[in-house]
Amino acid sequence: MLFNSFSFILFFLPVTLLGFYFIGKRYNHRLGIYWLVGASLFFYGWWNPVYLCLLLTSILLNYAVGVLLGAKPSKPILFLGISGNLGLIGYFKYANFFIDNINVVFQSDIILRQIVLPLGISFFIFQQISFLIDTYRGETKRLNLLHYSLFVSFFPKLIAGPIVQCKEMLPQFVRNTLHKNISEYFAIGLTFFFIGLFKKAIIADGIAIHATPVFNAAEQGIALTFFEAWGGALAYSLQLYFDFSGYSEMAFGIASMFGIVLPINFDSPYKAVNIADFWRRWHMTLSRFLKNYLYIPLGGNKKGTTRHYLNLMITMLIGGLWHGAGWSFVLWGGLHGVYLCISHMWGRMKKKIFKTKNQPSNRYSRTAGRLLTFFAVAIAWVLFRSESIEGARNMYHGMLGMNGFSLPTQLDFMIDALRSFFPDTYIVAHGLRSFGYVRGVFKLFLLLIIVWIMPNTYDLMKSGGTSLNLELLNYRTSLIIHWKEWHPSTTWAFTIGMIALLSLLSLTHVSEFLYFQF
Repeated sequence: MLFNSFSFILFFLPVTLLGFYFIGKRYNHRLGIYWLVGASLFFYGWWNPVYLCLLLTSILLNYAVGVLLGAKPSKPILFLGISGNLGLIGYFKYANFFIDNINVVFQSDIILRQIVLPLGISFFIFQQISFLIDTYRGETKRLNLLHYSLFVSFFPKLIAGPIVQCKEMLPQFVRNTLHKNISEYFAIGLTFFFIGLFKKAIIADGIAIHATPVFNAAEQGIALTFFEAWGGALAYSLQLYFDFSGYSEMAFGIASMFGIVLPINFDSPYKAVNIADFWRRWHMTLSRFLKNYLYIPLGGNKKGTTRHYLNLMITMLIGGLWHGAGWSFVLWGGLHGVYLCISHMWGRMKKKIFKTKNQPSNRYSRTAGRLLTFFAVAIAWVLFRSESIEGARNMYHGMLGMNGFSLPTQLDFMIDALRSFFPDTYIVAHGLRSFGYVRGVFKLFLLLIIVWIMPNTYDLMKSGGTSLNLELLNYRTSLIIHWKEWHPSTTWAFTIGMIALLSLLSLTHVSEFLYFQF
């Protein structure tokens, strides 16, 4: 069941909310939690009831291991629990990938039936691994099976995150005030939900029509010219941005309607001034997981420069593989690992040059850093989006201008003049065949302005969301455009109402969130 579907918006969500608040206020808080767990399991089973058994089995087994670790921390039990989780995700997500590569390397003919990837398995498995490790470390208080089931299955974050920790969710589940301040929760939650729906249904899906044909052409071996390839790459960069931003805000808003605050998972990553800053802003809970449970245990930056760079590469390669079973994802993760190593090398060089730990930066250097980071990320997204290495190679050929340049047919009068200046360059005037010139370029410029200088939803809500104790981040960069912050008012109610109406009217076809595939 998709957040951006009428069955969810008009049926599942209203029924779940009404049942939760009615049961909680009429009877007791614990029965309300039972209702929420049942609704979350129904939500997951809607897609494929068979895999509901997988989710329930995973919950029961991990809870049992957690009880053992809570009673007596044991490395063998921890190892067994983590191995079981990795084995589960390894079978469902990577078995066919490994078999295909074995067949290529050893010229064998091993056949394994096609395995359907269960929705959200990467998220609820990583979440439970963090629970086991935190329990072993003594950082998780003892909890009952009911609260643990809700911790894992809570439907707003079940399919595509955020990856939450037990210690940040359990205190919210046990509060008996969840059924109070309903109007405040609803106002905040609906604002986040419909802004997120607008980003997904109108912006992300609207720019997708300019990205998909370009990548499909690259997969078919069609030679893309410079502007076509870059147009497709930038369009996908913005599609993914608004798609994931929209999902994150919808999930945050839905949880807010139940009085529960999810950790922020997306914080204007295209405003990042370097690649490390990007990963502090993009899929923030995944970055936190990789840092706390992989990078730091490997030694982080505490064991010398060479080991530091090696740890960065290992972390990012595994992060890339987490996103998908394919070499393009591995290369994408490796490329980001290289980016991070270069960034840290540059940081060390700056310290030696300026003889100070924190060299202040001015507006121009921050702007240059943002542009460089954005285009580096956009180049890497080509690997992330391409269905094959060959398709990515074709995209990069076009982006490097190896297939020449194309201009819109309206500018064909300039062709002869340009050819005289660039006699060795292939220049044609057939328009941007796959991209669509005027409409596509206008959308790109408009959306780039939005992501670079406009405030995000959390910025707008930071003063009005105090009833949910929003823990906003303290490293935000200054905004070029300042916006009137949200607060309950007729003006904001009308604005959100119009956003909701436009978004609902645009739901004419099924469009999954991009992170559902991971």
